[in-house]
Amino acid sequence: MTAPYVLVHGAWHTGDHWEPIADRLRRVGHTVHTPTVAGFGEGADPDVTHADGVDSIVRYVADRGLHDFVLVGHSFGGTIISKVAEAMPERIRRLVFWNAFVLENGNSINDESPASYREMVRGSAVDGRFSLPWPVWREAFLNDADEPTARAAFETLCPTPVSMLEDKLDLAKFHELIAAGRLRCSYLNCTEDIAMPHGEYAWHPRFSSRLGLCRIVQMPGSHEVLFTQPDALAAKIIEAGRD
Repeated sequence: MTAPYVLVHGAWHTGDHWEPIADRLRRVGHTVHTPTVAGFGEGADPDVTHADGVDSIVRYVADRGLHDFVLVGHSFGGTIISKVAEAMPERIRRLVFWNAFVLENGNSINDESPASYREMVRGSAVDGRFSLPWPVWREAFLNDADEPTARAAFETLCPTPVSMLEDKLDLAKFHELIAAGRLRCSYLNCTEDIAMPHGEYAWHPRFSSRLGLCRIVQMPGSHEVLFTQPDALAAKIIEAGRD
């Protein structure tokens, strides 16, 4: 029996961005859910906290009676799935972090990002929301696409509530669950992903090393391969999520 998948998007995205991947997973028999985190998308309330975002996914799972599912988080979504795992560890078959944040207890995303990113967020936010600048998207996030593909993808992005990047998270329980071996984890790393610059800020092994005994899955590509390599990404998500 194939496991259901719950796919949690990153900053500047919504659940709709997962559709090319969800379609490929469904073709091979998986049930797939692609919720949008509270605070994201057209008409979303910008006055939200990170806890509100987590609660929206916990409610989504509970309302649908989901159990024994693979929970995937991309980028910022790693902070959401970490807190969801605290709330309902018994429901989750495996956590998959795709180039995703695995924060130290008490830190925010901005705490673990380069100073240039922190300054960009604080200096460019409008009414509590931050939109990623085109040059950063083009050079650091979707660096494996031609310009028309990158432009088309950029037009689909939405602002991110600054709270999602600045709220400091109590992750003591998450790290206790990891240490106790109660959460099975995989880390999917795209090797050309420079949204976190290579070196001391690189996604892997910086974040993957915080997951204890963890399956590492790698593939070529940028931070946004769902726009450029959906077939390969779907296959790697299945590899990362399998028993």
